[in-house]
Amino acid sequence: MRLIHCILISLYLLGSGSAAAAPLDFNAKYALYYKGMKVARMERRFSQNEDGGYLYRSNTETAGLISLFRDDRITEESRGQMHGNMARPLQYEYSHTGSRKQRQVSIRFDWDKNEVINMVNGSAWKMELEPGVLDKLLYQFLIMQDLNAGKRHLSYMIADGGKTKTYRFELQGEEVINTPLGKLRTIRLTRHRPDNKRQTTLWCALDLHYLPVKVKNIEKDDRVTVAIIQSLQGLGR
Repeated sequence: MRLIHCILISLYLLGSGSAAAAPLDFNAKYALYYKGMKVARMERRFSQNEDGGYLYRSNTETAGLISLFRDDRITEESRGQMHGNMARPLQYEYSHTGSRKQRQVSIRFDWDKNEVINMVNGSAWKMELEPGVLDKLLYQFLIMQDLNAGKRHLSYMIADGGKTKTYRFELQGEEVINTPLGKLRTIRLTRHRPDNKRQTTLWCALDLHYLPVKVKNIEKDDRVTVAIIQSLQGLGR
C-alpha cells in the first residue's frame, strides 16, 4: 500500500540552527486530499515554556472512505531548547502504526559529546553531530521563524535516515489563496530534490507568522497530494 504511505508522509512535509523569536504557541489542524478526495487529517501543536524548552507534536491519521480499509497513524514529536537565536533539538520520536510495515524511530541529540544516537525498529547506531543539525519536525517550525526574521535563503541540515542531509527552499513570490480560514496572503516556497522528481511546495501565511497553510507534494511517480489548513488556535487567531 505505497499510496497510503506517500499520502501520510506528504502531510508531515507540510510542515536548524536558525532565528528564534518570541514563543509562538499554536494548534493547527489540516486535511489532506488526493484527487479531490479527503484521505487524512493532521493536528500540529507547538508550545514553549518560560525556560526556553519547546515541544512540537504532530498527529496524522487516515480519514474519509480510506479509513474504512486502513487505520494508519503517524506521530512525530520534537523536544529541545531555544538558545537565544538558535534552536537545539534534544529528542525526536516517530511512530507509524496501522500499516503492514510498522516503523518506530528515536533520535537523541547529545550536544556535549557531539553525537546523534539513532534507534530504528530496535536497531541503534551513532553518527557525528554537526553544529546546527535539526530533526525532521523542528525545521518546519523554524521556516516560520526565519521568514518572520526576513531571511530569504532557507537551508537546513537535517538528521535523516542515519545521515545529515541539506534541505533547501527556493522562494517563488507572494500569492493570495483561498482556505477555510478565508483568503490569505502567502509566500510560496519550493523544495526540489536534485536526485529525483519529488517536489514539495509550501504556502506560508504572512499574517499568521508564516505558518504553512497549504502544502503540495509531488512524488517521483507523479502522484500529487495537497494539504489545506482547516482551523487554527494561537498566532493571534
